Amino acid sequence: MVGVTSAAMSDLIERRLSGLLAAGATALLAVAGLSAPAYAGGGAASPGAAGIGDRLYPLLGNGGYDVQYYDLRIRYPKKDPKQTVSGDVTITAIATQNLSRFDLDFGGDSVGKVSVNGRPAKFSRSGDELVITPSRHLSKGKRFWVTVSGFTTTPIPANADSPAGFVTTPDGTIMAGQPDQSHALFPSNDHPRDMATYTISMTRPAGWTAVANGVHVGERSRGGRVTSVYRESKPMAGELIQLAVGDFTVQRRRPVGGVPIRDVVPTRLAADLLPKADVERSQLAWMVGKVGRYPFEQYGSLVIDTDLGFALETQTLSLYDTGLFGYPKFVLDPIMAHELAHMWFGDSVAPWQWSDVWQSEGHATWYELNYAAEHGQFEDYTGQPDLETYFKAVYSAGDVYRARFGPVARPLKSDSIWDVFNPNVYDGGALVLYALRQKIGAKAFDTLERTWVAKYRGKSASTQDFIALASKVAHKDLRGFLNDWLYGTATPPMPGHPDWTVKAPTASVAGTLSAGPSRVHLRR
Repeated sequence: MVGVTSAAMSDLIERRLSGLLAAGATALLAVAGLSAPAYAGGGAASPGAAGIGDRLYPLLGNGGYDVQYYDLRIRYPKKDPKQTVSGDVTITAIATQNLSRFDLDFGGDSVGKVSVNGRPAKFSRSGDELVITPSRHLSKGKRFWVTVSGFTTTPIPANADSPAGFVTTPDGTIMAGQPDQSHALFPSNDHPRDMATYTISMTRPAGWTAVANGVHVGERSRGGRVTSVYRESKPMAGELIQLAVGDFTVQRRRPVGGVPIRDVVPTRLAADLLPKADVERSQLAWMVGKVGRYPFEQYGSLVIDTDLGFALETQTLSLYDTGLFGYPKFVLDPIMAHELAHMWFGDSVAPWQWSDVWQSEGHATWYELNYAAEHGQFEDYTGQPDLETYFKAVYSAGDVYRARFGPVARPLKSDSIWDVFNPNVYDGGALVLYALRQKIGAKAFDTLERTWVAKYRGKSASTQDFIALASKVAHKDLRGFLNDWLYGTATPPMPGHPDWTVKAPTASVAGTLSAGPSRVHLRR
């Protein structure tokens, strides 16, 4: 994907902070070294699809273009977590067809105006679709930019039963956009298949703190207001965006292997929360030892004082609530390892479609469980004495899970977020990895894990991509084996454990895993 060079970005920040970007998108492209594209001259231009083609979320994302870069600017008018905010976003994209019109995902309150390549564009709204008709058709293969100015949106209270989007807390607002609610804050192509780089600017009253994904690259105070600019230079799915603005304290810890560490917590709770987050430093070194270099420029934790009901891997800044940080260390630490593992599995390598989410959650659960096992926390955490006993219990529940939730890589439905983020995606996904390790051996499995995150770094990848790479690394055709495990309605035999048995699909799994299914609602 096309990014902005370091020199150009420094110039961009200086111009924005000195108030010289009045020309908006035109100036942005000039700074980035991009020129205005030619328009399509006639030809068979057609509308882009109102969805990217996801089986579980048919209207999520959009067809007809590939986003390269977001320049997002959000304004917080007062010190009130419940306030309506306003913003502008300029999106640089490449048309993948001759476009007569295209959609953005947006579920906010209102839109001021829209321009495409600097020219006013017509727009309308249909549900969460912002339908844009440029004044001239856009040519396939050509870069274009669209600016949505003066949009507004209002945050909602956190709700563990229906976690969503732009969220209020007693101390400020944050984002919890996975899987389909980041567009509640800003117009975007809100699907992990379309990753892009970001510049995020947040203007708020002096005295409040603003933190976002990536690296802090600029700040300016003027007239009692402060603008902070962050740059996420690695490709990011929109569902992983984070903007935390409010009465927060930022603590910077010593780097780990050159990776800076920052933690963000409510100022009034800093003394209690910050010591509990320090384990992330040793965990980062542990994960690097398992799968190779960290894929981003920094890491850290954001803890909020509300009942979010889960942890979330917002890119470079994992999100937790104070309820989770109130759990014993033997619960908190493995869940923090789970979210850290997502930086490789789910963030750097994103799912191609939401049916592939087992790749994210199964891997994160695998490292969560292995972390607990290697750090003397496993039995307290899971209620099982060791990994093998745990996976035997998961295996026993395999057919019940498949009947209730669908195969590991094909959840049955998405009526609720928990239909998609279900126990068969988490523990069932980790069980697939256990079976694969049994099949190909520990050495080949470890090579596969490292190769997967290196080969697809900064990209979206599918289940079939994983199967193909596993076959290549293991030097054997694993398509039948893994397709059965991932798409079959019946749990296959476990390699190395012919004595393991599966309960009938009509059986109850209550009590089978003393901690397993309940943990799904603690981490995503």
